[in-house]
Amino acid sequence: MKLNKKLLATGILSASLFAGNAFGAVSAEEAAKLGDSLTPMGAEKAGNGEEIPAWDGGLTTPPEGYEGDGIYVNPFPDEQPLFTIDQSNVDEYADKLSPGQVAMIERYDDYKMPVYPTHRTAAYPDHVMEETVENATTVELIKDGNGLGNYQTATPFPIPQNGLEAIWNHITRYRGGSVMRNVGQVTPTEGGAFSVVKFQDELTWRTYLTDYEPGEDENVLFYFKQAITGPARLAGNVLLVHETIDQVAEPRRAWVYNAGQRRVRRAPQVAYDGPGTAADGMRTSDNFDMFNGAPDRYNWELMGKKEMYIPYNSYQLVDRDLSYDEIVKAGHINQDLTRYELHRVWHVRATLKDGERHIYGQRDMYIDEDSWQATVIDHYDGRGELWRVAEAHSMQFYDQNVPWYAIETLYDLLSGRYLVLGLTNEETNPYTFGVERSSREYTPSALRRAGTR
Repeated sequence: MKLNKKLLATGILSASLFAGNAFGAVSAEEAAKLGDSLTPMGAEKAGNGEEIPAWDGGLTTPPEGYEGDGIYVNPFPDEQPLFTIDQSNVDEYADKLSPGQVAMIERYDDYKMPVYPTHRTAAYPDHVMEETVENATTVELIKDGNGLGNYQTATPFPIPQNGLEAIWNHITRYRGGSVMRNVGQVTPTEGGAFSVVKFQDELTWRTYLTDYEPGEDENVLFYFKQAITGPARLAGNVLLVHETIDQVAEPRRAWVYNAGQRRVRRAPQVAYDGPGTAADGMRTSDNFDMFNGAPDRYNWELMGKKEMYIPYNSYQLVDRDLSYDEIVKAGHINQDLTRYELHRVWHVRATLKDGERHIYGQRDMYIDEDSWQATVIDHYDGRGELWRVAEAHSMQFYDQNVPWYAIETLYDLLSGRYLVLGLTNEETNPYTFGVERSSREYTPSALRRAGTR
């Protein structure tokens, strides 16, 4: 179910809910660039005359061999790397890499980045692009940037004026409306040994609920449920999140069901730098999806746009002929299976506010201009030292017009360990889009049923 703009009349995200100063919407003249010199999502439509081509609508037609079963085949199977970045030539390309990417190459002798031809495959459904264009002149940041005024769906700020607007575009980006996925997470030891934690995730936007009613739960962006399905010692534990839009006015609602205790409890720790689920201390709650949750603990600065080699069209990493043993290696994933392309990104710097607490003192985020997905994030500790490096190996779900991630990686430069989330090679029914869910399926009382071993 898609929310119609006419529902503004119902008072969704009204001023009474989000009192405070508003800013953000651009002029009609500025918004007229969308669909002209800019794509409907706000990216530069033109290429750079060399490696980056013009955007021509993205990849919306499944390639030969795709059977419509959610097992995504590589649309570029015959392409070979143009060149590879490694320790021998990293200085030559450092201006198009993040400091974290450079640090990974310098730390590991076998770490490399194979660079392929650039394909601007990102595409969204027509209604998402149309609503994004409308948002440009109507949606505003309110409550010091911690809430959105006049927002209903799609990307709120296709022409961002500051870092907060850019990160809200990442947080709110379309991921299919209502989707279920079965994925694996691993946290290898420094020597490469690992076991797989398996999740069944459900993600449903409020406006896609089968019993959606305008005005109900109007501060909720989406509902998220994550059940652990393996190993046996963790199976049956379930996390439920109601992701609020203004998390300062109303903190994220979260509950956990512990299968061993058969109890449902509120989980206020599922936010900010609280520990990530079954992650062995290798990620925070807000590392999930590269970054999620309330932005209020940081100052956000839009550093500008740059060309950068980022993981893109990473279909090799979902190849069903690969086992997890072939992907997960000591220190880092098998970089022979990765694909990097030159794309334009927005550079956003998040700096921890005075008086606020978080294990990351600074985060430098590089957000793909075509999809608004954070694709590389460098994390610094409280002393200003580079600590963790995150990469999202993205792909286009071409039968759904959804850009998303094949996997997410988060490398700890100090411990030599890392985390991979989103593995699907050995999972059945990895992605199912268009699932029907009602609001009663995202209640605390529903957790016990979801957690049956």
